[in-house]
Amino acid sequence: MGKYFGTDGFRGEANVGLTVMHAFEIGRYLGWYYGKEHKARVVIGKDTRRSSYMLESALCAGLTASGADAYLLHVTTTPSVSYIARSDDFDCGIMISASHNPYYDNGIKLINSAGEKMGDDVLDGIEEYIDKAAAGERDCLPYATGEKIGRTVDYSAGRNRYIGYLISLATRSYKGKKVGLDCANGSTWMMAKSVFDALGADTYVINNDPDGVNINVNCGSTHIEQMQKFVMENGLDVGFAFDGDADRCLAVDDKGNVITGDHILYVCGKYMRDCGVLGNKKIVTTVMSNIGLYKALDALGIGYEKTAVGDKYVAENMRANGHILGGEQSGHIIFGSLANSGDGLLTAIKIMEVMCESKQPLSVLASPVVMYPQLLKNVVVTDKDETLNCPEVLAAVAEAEAELGTEGRILLRKSGTEPVLRVMAEAQSHEKCAECVDHIIDAMRRSGRLIKVK
Repeated sequence: MGKYFGTDGFRGEANVGLTVMHAFEIGRYLGWYYGKEHKARVVIGKDTRRSSYMLESALCAGLTASGADAYLLHVTTTPSVSYIARSDDFDCGIMISASHNPYYDNGIKLINSAGEKMGDDVLDGIEEYIDKAAAGERDCLPYATGEKIGRTVDYSAGRNRYIGYLISLATRSYKGKKVGLDCANGSTWMMAKSVFDALGADTYVINNDPDGVNINVNCGSTHIEQMQKFVMENGLDVGFAFDGDADRCLAVDDKGNVITGDHILYVCGKYMRDCGVLGNKKIVTTVMSNIGLYKALDALGIGYEKTAVGDKYVAENMRANGHILGGEQSGHIIFGSLANSGDGLLTAIKIMEVMCESKQPLSVLASPVVMYPQLLKNVVVTDKDETLNCPEVLAAVAEAEAELGTEGRILLRKSGTEPVLRVMAEAQSHEKCAECVDHIIDAMRRSGRLIKVK
């Protein structure tokens, strides 16, 4: 990860960590970079945050000042920007969103012409330019003049084409299915209902009234308890909850149980295997996936690979090894034959496909995945690498792993942005998780490297 761009874009509090000038400078660089040999074309989407409009204007100013044309999808989802960038021959795409973060944060996600997260070579160039601009060298890139100045183009038709693409993926009508949708007052507020209505579902929607400051507030995939209550109160067959920019989806089954990304990987992976379309019969997960998923996949004979946390790494592994299904416990699910990134609406449609074709409720389809209790604590330390390699800490981890055997696991990993280590344990009981995590944290305390437990 770089100075400004992490695994999921440049993110920070609007006009504090991520300012309007940052957006202008990103636009300036992209317009120049892609416009060296032709007039650059860049497609832009945004979520419903109040600051998204400000950042959109700044990006457009930077792009057009460098000679690029900026095509505006307006309020839309991150996956739609990915789809349009690759299908409509754009040089790159930009999504303005901080995903599941609160409204006062925002982010700029960059997508290449293949609909994938932008490569490090371009990000490194942008970061270098931002630093030069901060040092007073903002004009080191040429400005477009005369007829070479770029223009801003309304491109809402692209968003509508993406909706049409989603509808085309459904294998049958959802007539008779009662489906709940939690739009998180975000990007799907106008899209989700229209998709499911078009497919014949009896659609029940909550949190689709954005006001610029209520995105993700006690709703969406990070507050799934609201959809659990909604499903049970209305006797729904299934509920889907999206995050602010709809690149992830969690579900609630007919009995009110939470269906995590791990459950979704199992349900869709088994269905794809049975249909003969799982390719090499391997699923890509991250190290945060629950041991319950792996035991269920082992029982099916489906293989898996584990990557670092981040759908970016899942996608990279899938491309490198030819896998066509992967994702995260948080609900970023990638169907490699249909998309190059996580897509919440697409995920909901694929779950509905399994339910309709198998004629089974989601509670039955997901039941083989028995999730193990999991506990994670964030620990502030003096030095992350020194603590990870401290003999006393390593010994505590080994002792905890020996205690758990094959019925649990320990995960100790670094935060990418803070002086924090994340200590996680999975075991057959919450008590055993707490015992193992506290044992490791006590070793950090004894070594003198622990500052505090967050």
